[in-house]
Amino acid sequence: MIAKTFKGLEEVLASEIAALGGNDIELGRRAVTFRGDKSVLYRANLWLRTASRVLVPIATFRAGDADAVYEEVKKIDWEQYMDLTTTFSIDATVYSETFKHSRYVTYKVKDAIADRFNEKYGKRPSVRITEPDLYINVHIAEQQVTISLDSSGESLHKRGWRVAQTDAPINEALAAGMLLLAGWKGQSDFYDPMCGSGTLLIEAALIALNIPPGIFRKQFAFEKWKDFNKDLFETISEDDTDEREFTHHIYGSDAGYYAVQAALKNIRSAGLQKYIDVKQIRIEEIKHEQGTTGALVMINPPYGERLAQDKDVLRLYSDIGKALKFQFTGATAWIISSNEEALKCIGLKPSKKIHLLNGELDCLYNCYELFSGEHKDWKAAHPEKSRDSGNSRTHRTPRNNDNRHPHTDKRIQLSAPGRKDRQVPAQRKRPQQAARVPRRPSERR
Repeated sequence: MIAKTFKGLEEVLASEIAALGGNDIELGRRAVTFRGDKSVLYRANLWLRTASRVLVPIATFRAGDADAVYEEVKKIDWEQYMDLTTTFSIDATVYSETFKHSRYVTYKVKDAIADRFNEKYGKRPSVRITEPDLYINVHIAEQQVTISLDSSGESLHKRGWRVAQTDAPINEALAAGMLLLAGWKGQSDFYDPMCGSGTLLIEAALIALNIPPGIFRKQFAFEKWKDFNKDLFETISEDDTDEREFTHHIYGSDAGYYAVQAALKNIRSAGLQKYIDVKQIRIEEIKHEQGTTGALVMINPPYGERLAQDKDVLRLYSDIGKALKFQFTGATAWIISSNEEALKCIGLKPSKKIHLLNGELDCLYNCYELFSGEHKDWKAAHPEKSRDSGNSRTHRTPRNNDNRHPHTDKRIQLSAPGRKDRQVPAQRKRPQQAARVPRRPSERR
């Protein structure tokens, strides 16, 4: 199997796969390959927090031109995966000097499947762009072609709980990856003082309670496969023995009224209002009289990409630094931003830097140890953290030594950064859920 992910999250995803029982795990560029049985496939879709989709390769071959692709695809035993009533769609990703147009490759693969059925049965299955019965993925790196079945369908970052959003909310898979990189397991209170529509808050709660992120989804693509084991999947999806108690609390705030309202709607949709509090307040006005020692703080501020030296953006980052220094003493803070000049205005020395990709922007994901007094005094009192910080050395995802092109997904783009105080109406209304997250829908029983 191939689990796709985003730049900088490959190691986190590999750890997730190992925890689910995957074997022969290998890191690629924006992807992790592994082996497992049908149970592992189902669990991967239900549980992986940092994956965008899980592919199952069914054929690999070399092809020098589009006609060769057609002939090889036509040889595949498609009757094993579909019949005349099956609707299908094809997504092609091409990194090749030989094949320059992914759409042309898509047409050739479609023609090969259609011609195989026409020659054998006098009829052919239909193509459907939206919600097909079978998602087919084509990946070409130079002349190496991989044909896979997409077991996820809609990207796994679309959890199913989002009913409202601000402009460009952070991608759920990236948010989960940031939390896991920070070591979050629900061991302390959590704060997001610029929470937007609540993505980090909700992902933090799901991790703390050990609730699978895919539990809200209506369906995965593999549920329409010919070999789908309904009983096995129901057993997996209804099993709540891995859930754990969360004895701390999650706090969110934002300066925008509509952002706060969007966050509250999403929290209710996820059934997590018991664990998360949200209020409207500017970050420079925050006061924490109860103390924040041991807490985790995470912020995804505006990046100000169009005006890198914009005084308002620089002033905002300065306010963030002051708030962290004086109102979150004793906590550990993580901040993601593509604006390195603005990050300098925080006025704190990062103990760790990680490179991540948010949309098309290369970002720094910085960790700050928040303490009172002088940095040298803190280092003397915490030698183990000083050693772990590696003197602020930058962590990078290891290079893959082979020259294969990245297994990327053009259909899924991480949300572009930036946030405006405007709420986008939800596309559909969902009923409010109880504080405890329900199992899969009752019609499965």
